[in-house]
Amino acid sequence: MRGPHRLAPGLLTDAARPVGFCFDGQRMRGLAGDTLASALLANGRTLVGRSFKYHRPRGIVTAGPEEPCALVDVIGADGREPNRLATTLALHDGLVAESQNRWPSLRFDARAFNDLVSRFLPAGFYYKTFMAPSWAWERVYEPLIRRAAGLGRLDANAGAHPAPAETLHEHADVLVVGGGGAGLAAAQRLGERGFRVILAEQDMVLGGGTLLDARWDAWRQGVCDALGAAARVRCLARTTVLGAYGHGVFGALQVLSPAETLQFGGLRERLRIIRARRVLFATGAVERLIAFPGNDTPGVMLAGAALSYLRRYGVAAGSRPALFLNSDQAYDTLFAFAAAGIGCAGVIDPRPQSLAADRARAAAIEVHGGSVIEAVRGRGTALRVQIARLDGRAAGTLAADSLLISGGYCPQTALAVQLGATLHWQQSIAAFSAQLPAAIGRLAGSARGVFGLAAAVLDGAAAADAIAADLGRPIAAAGARPLPDDPQVTPIAALWEVRTARARGKAFVDLQNDVTSADVRLAQREGYEHVEHMKRYTTHGMATDQGRIGGLVGSAVLAQARGVALSEVGRSKPRPFAQPVAFAALAGSEVGQHLKPWRRVPLHDWHQAAGASFVPTGLWMRPLVYSRQPGWEPVLREARAVRRSVGITDVSTLGKIDVQGPGAGQFLDFIYANTFSTLPVGRARYGIMLREDGMLLDDGTTTRLGPQHFIVTTTTANAAAVLEHMEFHLQAVCPQFDVVLTDVGDQWAQFALAGPRSREVAAAVVADLELSNQAFPFMAAAAAIIAGVAGRVFRISFSGELAYELAVPARHAPLVWQALLAAGAPLGIEAYGLDALNSLRIEKGHVTGAELNGNTSADDLGFTRMLKRHGDFIGRVLSQRAGMTAPDRLQLVGVRPLDAGQRLRNGSHLVAREARSTSLGYVTSSTPGVELDGWVGLALLAAGRQRVGQQLLGVSPLHDEQVELRIVSPHMLDPENARVRA
Repeated sequence: MRGPHRLAPGLLTDAARPVGFCFDGQRMRGLAGDTLASALLANGRTLVGRSFKYHRPRGIVTAGPEEPCALVDVIGADGREPNRLATTLALHDGLVAESQNRWPSLRFDARAFNDLVSRFLPAGFYYKTFMAPSWAWERVYEPLIRRAAGLGRLDANAGAHPAPAETLHEHADVLVVGGGGAGLAAAQRLGERGFRVILAEQDMVLGGGTLLDARWDAWRQGVCDALGAAARVRCLARTTVLGAYGHGVFGALQVLSPAETLQFGGLRERLRIIRARRVLFATGAVERLIAFPGNDTPGVMLAGAALSYLRRYGVAAGSRPALFLNSDQAYDTLFAFAAAGIGCAGVIDPRPQSLAADRARAAAIEVHGGSVIEAVRGRGTALRVQIARLDGRAAGTLAADSLLISGGYCPQTALAVQLGATLHWQQSIAAFSAQLPAAIGRLAGSARGVFGLAAAVLDGAAAADAIAADLGRPIAAAGARPLPDDPQVTPIAALWEVRTARARGKAFVDLQNDVTSADVRLAQREGYEHVEHMKRYTTHGMATDQGRIGGLVGSAVLAQARGVALSEVGRSKPRPFAQPVAFAALAGSEVGQHLKPWRRVPLHDWHQAAGASFVPTGLWMRPLVYSRQPGWEPVLREARAVRRSVGITDVSTLGKIDVQGPGAGQFLDFIYANTFSTLPVGRARYGIMLREDGMLLDDGTTTRLGPQHFIVTTTTANAAAVLEHMEFHLQAVCPQFDVVLTDVGDQWAQFALAGPRSREVAAAVVADLELSNQAFPFMAAAAAIIAGVAGRVFRISFSGELAYELAVPARHAPLVWQALLAAGAPLGIEAYGLDALNSLRIEKGHVTGAELNGNTSADDLGFTRMLKRHGDFIGRVLSQRAGMTAPDRLQLVGVRPLDAGQRLRNGSHLVAREARSTSLGYVTSSTPGVELDGWVGLALLAAGRQRVGQQLLGVSPLHDEQVELRIVSPHMLDPENARVRA
């Protein structure tokens, strides 16, 4: 149970609760509180994976989310989840994990052949190698590259929602990011003053660096107890702030423990959207590696990680480690190992003298001052560490079973930089620190370059005091609480890379993407001298760890290659997310039908009872046809009722945007390509909207209900997009207009009465409104009492027939609908669905989403005359480009088969008989004729208006069909509009 490297229970593990797990088919035991990484180390496993490019053997390097090598596949009942970090994956009973990026096994990986031919696979080789023959890219090169790419393997998950997550919105006065000494002190100070504080800590417990020093246990426990009792402070462990987005908005991912997952019914993660007035980054610092040959050998680990495994889990990274260090802080690992009874093979320190080295020598530990490691040989528990003096002379070899390295510490500034913080080089810590504008927040502790636990705690408290003063509630000075002293230290000696005459082999600056220091120098020779260009050429810092332990080392190698100071090169810009996030966590509960929840019209139950089948349109479930019978017959029956007498359809799904204000008319003139400020009250007008690029966005009718009151109708599918379009331009482009936009789509139900006898039905239910052609002409609108309900009547038509649309408050929809059906019953009224409506509009030549496809201009659809000649509107300039009105563009036409017995297919290509391999356009919509004989359709055809009267072929290779077609005007029925004006 304990494992060969488990010395004793750690701070987080429970020796009384053994946990069984499986790794690569081998059953092992760990303890409750372990991570997979600590349990593997306890069982003596050093080899845990293979590298991405060369498939070199790799071990565990860190103890946190910055881990570049120990990524595993987790296999469970819901499938295989790749790229889980063993260093943060909580161990639970029955866990099954597999190593990644190897075949056929971890110990024998056939693709390690890449390492043998690595001289032919330098950085950027793929830019130069796969050039010829040109035919081989899609057939050979790309398939091979895609097969080799990636680390884990993703299998299909079972169930509709295999990884439940939820999204929460939080508000706070101050967000404290990081629960180490500085973060705890800051949260306590702010909480005592009554601020609403959220403390987010990515670790499973609060404490940070104080967990690694027993002298701080009492202080940490006292502060945690105080925070737990503070009513306005919330401490969120296992919560990583993923991104900082400005205006006080932050994204944070909370990963629930296995016990919490069971408690909350399988919930695994919470994505928290946090809005805070100020932020305090106490994110700490991350230890960095040193580039030397063999620094990727299994058994090589960061010294701070080894200390973490020892203190937190009681696991020793080795029984006789060697240490390669350049700072006094890293010696803490050496002294902790010595206190645990673990002998040290020796310490290699590039500094000739240091206070920490003197303490080590006083404890009879051999320290090789003024020395470096020029190579590591061996594998597993038998390492040979070759030492050299700084002048290049050999200094012997150490035999060790592990090597603990530390190249210094880099403040974690990624989130601050995302908010605009500037980086400044601090020579005293050999790293960059960040400066954040006070209006946004502060950095504290080692995140600001202040090292030492006591110094960090005091700095966190000072930062909290400054934020409180900024928010107008200064905190009175408190008596200094006694803290453990920080030891005196000798300054760090910056060491990025070891280069000696005998140093042979790869020295890595990015362990996951297999980027070496030689790759960085090659990028510089190739002209990629900017750090961002080098990053993209070599993929340095582009792995899941984002180069956290080697990013600065790569920049230093680039600086040396360019012959400039490291401060001039800088670091690549960090972007969200700060660490990998599962898509399931981002989706939250918005999956399946929750992603696009079905919206039901107020009459949904009536439609369902009437036998309607439904189709999703936009987000709405819209009646398609009132029959379960397949085929066109029920559709045509509904449509013919409209042509012959009267029909009724539910158009409540249309977008309805209420526009009010003194500037409403001017604003709509800008939004629409045609003019609305001149529209009389009580009249409607058809309008078209363009995008900024001059292409059509949407069409619909807009009605003027009052001098400062309009109602805009949009297509169902584009309702949300049009509202967003209008809101954006009102706020960003036209803020001078006093206008209020309100989405009233859910508030109003709307029905279309269409057919030669629709006036009779409407007149039977509409009171106090004369509906004759003279009193209420085409495109008129008015308020009216409809079946006893206050509503609106519009005389508009999409069917090509005399028609009225009646709108009433949604709650009255059933009453009014039944009244209309009762009034129309003697006339044979029929409800018709979307299919019948489409058949009617195709015959009439009206366009919908099939023609408004985002690639059509006003001229393409014959709307040029609608573009106003004076005044600005969205898309005006770009719609006037010569190419937008070129005569050979695809233009709207009608198509009819020469043989009335042949059918049309949507998507059929239009080709000339003498040039069948050249597509001239395609059929966008088609239907059997309702009143016309045979099939009719609309099409987009090159130079279509010039081809009216010509004959072409409609070809559908998918169906192995061709039809002889005549090109006609799109207005195939009643082109004079006599019916709609009857």
